[in-house]
Amino acid sequence: MAGGGRTLLGWAGRALVVVVALFLLLQVWFAAMIVWYRFEPPRQTAFMSERLAELQRKNPRAKIDYRFVPYPRISAHLKRAAIAAEDARFLEHDGFDWEGIERAMRKNERRGRIVAGGSTITQQLAKNLFLSPSKSYLRKGEEAIIAVMLELILDKRRILELYLNVIEWGNGVFGAEAAARHYFGVSAAQLSASQAARLAAMAPSPRRFERNPHSAYLTGRTTTILARMPGTATP
Repeated sequence: MAGGGRTLLGWAGRALVVVVALFLLLQVWFAAMIVWYRFEPPRQTAFMSERLAELQRKNPRAKIDYRFVPYPRISAHLKRAAIAAEDARFLEHDGFDWEGIERAMRKNERRGRIVAGGSTITQQLAKNLFLSPSKSYLRKGEEAIIAVMLELILDKRRILELYLNVIEWGNGVFGAEAAARHYFGVSAAQLSASQAARLAAMAPSPRRFERNPHSAYLTGRTTTILARMPGTATP
């Protein structure tokens, strides 16, 4: 039994080494991709791949609408609206808004369920680029690691540029250019303040609000974001 126990421990030790090595290799791959994204736009993100697979299960010929546009070709209104709506301390934090996380935890405790997450734009970009929409502590931990790498490798302007280009804004609609054309028939550069505020209000649940465009919550949230925008700084 003693010899068998030592053999079992030996196998367990080797398995642990393999798991750690694979984990570290994965982080190296994430870091390499982020370096690539300093200079090149993503061809397709993890979220896009998952949504495309969903669409193609219903229609094998389905495609997603994604058009990357550089930072200067995105309306300043949308940049302000996104920060005002999602991450007021975006220019100040290092990837995590600890005050926002604390507020979210208090809100969740009051409601008795998870209704707020406190994720920053950097964390949301990490999730959209590399992870899945599923919720788990493991995914949240990986999201945090990637967020740190994003902040170390990219500047705030590039993080916001990538975020506005890859986030989901409807069923198969990704990024500011596709969203602007889908909802308003204009380019991302031509979005007005009210249009930008509405897109920012939709961002947490885009497919739900796409199906319910006259939602009272969406209208009220748009008004709140619009009021915050004039005092919001952008990179």
